[in-house]
Amino acid sequence: MANLCAERKFGSPVRKQIIMFLADKASDDGSGIWCSKGTVQRHTELGESTVKRTIAEFLREGLLVEAGRRPCKNGYTVVYRIVLGMVDVLEPIFEPGDEPELSTGYTAGGVRREPGAGPTPDGVPGPERTPNHPKTILKPS
Repeated sequence: MANLCAERKFGSPVRKQIIMFLADKASDDGSGIWCSKGTVQRHTELGESTVKRTIAEFLREGLLVEAGRRPCKNGYTVVYRIVLGMVDVLEPIFEPGDEPELSTGYTAGGVRREPGAGPTPDGVPGPERTPNHPKTILKPS
């Protein structure tokens, strides 16, 4: 769930931070989010009114739905569900096929780049194997 949300634009850093916190608490299908708005506020370090307003926006937009209530010490906590279909239609962060390569050797989509493949700063291909490859034998100079 968090990976799907991470790859979409939500319109602002605040909205992204709140949806990512909720997605982290959700099951793979988006259900089972039962943390209070106070918990969201404490963990994101955002203001209480900001959290309440943003969750209300998500509910109005259909990104989030109320799925029930759970009893707690202060009465009840609303159980939320992130609507996968609504998240899926949001604008992706990267254009298809235009994913930037991360310095770890993985593309943004999580695909492993082969060592030595792709351009290097000086235009010279890299080594066939990475220095920590199990078949690399380092000999003393």
